[in-house]
Amino acid sequence: MAHAEWISVTAIGGMALIFAVATGFIVLLRRVGQPAVIGEITAGICLGPSVLGLLPGDLPERIFPPEIRPHLGVVAQVGLLLFMFIIGWEFDTKGVSVRIRSTGTIWLTSILLPMALGMGLAALIYQSHDVVNGHSIPFAEFALFLGVAMSITAFPVLARIIAEHGLQPTRVGTLALGLAAADDVLAWCMLAVVVAMTTATGTAGFLSVMAWSVVYLAVMLWLIRPLLAAVSRRLTPTHAPYVAVLAAAGAFASAFATSHIGIHAIFGAFMFGMIMPRHRDGVLQHAAFGPIEATSKLLMPVFFVVTGLSVDLTSLTAGGVLEMAAIIVVACVGKLGGVALAARLSGMHWRQSTILGVLMNTRGLTELVLLNVGLGLGLLSVQLFSTMVLMALVTTAMAAPVLNVLLRRGPADGDTDADAGKGDRNLVHSTTGRAGSARSAGTAGTQGEQPHAATESGQHTPTEPARDPGRPST
Repeated sequence: MAHAEWISVTAIGGMALIFAVATGFIVLLRRVGQPAVIGEITAGICLGPSVLGLLPGDLPERIFPPEIRPHLGVVAQVGLLLFMFIIGWEFDTKGVSVRIRSTGTIWLTSILLPMALGMGLAALIYQSHDVVNGHSIPFAEFALFLGVAMSITAFPVLARIIAEHGLQPTRVGTLALGLAAADDVLAWCMLAVVVAMTTATGTAGFLSVMAWSVVYLAVMLWLIRPLLAAVSRRLTPTHAPYVAVLAAAGAFASAFATSHIGIHAIFGAFMFGMIMPRHRDGVLQHAAFGPIEATSKLLMPVFFVVTGLSVDLTSLTAGGVLEMAAIIVVACVGKLGGVALAARLSGMHWRQSTILGVLMNTRGLTELVLLNVGLGLGLLSVQLFSTMVLMALVTTAMAAPVLNVLLRRGPADGDTDADAGKGDRNLVHSTTGRAGSARSAGTAGTQGEQPHAATESGQHTPTEPARDPGRPST
């Protein structure tokens, strides 16, 4: 067998194993109430050196030899760009702006406090991680990146958890969706700045990247968006076979542009999704949204395994374990504690405030995307990358069981303990009996009131028909 053919065949075999193992972990962890992303993250870690590497025979190197990893990386990048495109397409700017105007204090706390604590933690651990692969890391980039990593919330996972606990009609559920969406947009913008600072050569290079970024945004908002809107109004069912391919081509072209500008490809895919037309029941949504979303779900397990191959928990020393504990504590105090306290001071009951904090503390896939960017930029060592991935896993996995305990004590919208005995008590049973009915009911509210239901939500959006909530998703 020729070497090129061997690489292709080995990569195909590796992908078959990835899909099978990821599905197995998804099914297993869904039985204990965890979202699909927890199963996929776990599968990725288990197929890497942290678990599979502990067995004799150096299995990760044999199953995923170095020659095929660039090919798996390309597949993972395609899935990731399509995922970011879908997230951008589902983003409801009007609904988010309405919520943020009414809850500005909570939103500012949810982004600024975790970021400040993350930057403070960066100052404490910088000396242990100031050199990566022989290159010195500037403190400003390292601290800002860690701050962004602490402040992000995984909107897709959050939407799925809210749906499964029947929280869409509640104030806490809708508020969490709006806050998480706004958090993520601001975090992506700040990450773009970090990427520009890291990749640019000097002040002149950074200013050049920022200037081209402004030009890119102007072209997307004032040229491409009106053009897409005009084209979408002229689409007929006869164009349906070509729409998904052309939409994906636009997302990849936008990703190509931002990558060359110096602010990473994921921003281009996300931005192209944000400017897509949102006409209800249009040919564009029916013919493009579903196929692209399904393709991203199919390919995302490859992204998790590529991530897992970079996670090496065996490299953690005793000091590394303490550092990991500190990272998890800072993440929870900043996001869960900060949001809960701000919500309580704004007039919400402690149980509502805590539920909101737990929801906002989920990081999931969005955090992994960000961490992979940091690893690729050389801002994170393998040890710090591994601990941050575990932080994302822990903060996401803790959400479901903690919510179950809080909801057993009373409904999410109860203001006092006495309210827990009223008619809303049926929300307590959402963890076992109402996930299906909540999803079948669709999103609560009208267009402009409910943010997009992201890839993991299993719900339909104001711009896209309902999808099968039982299908495994990322």
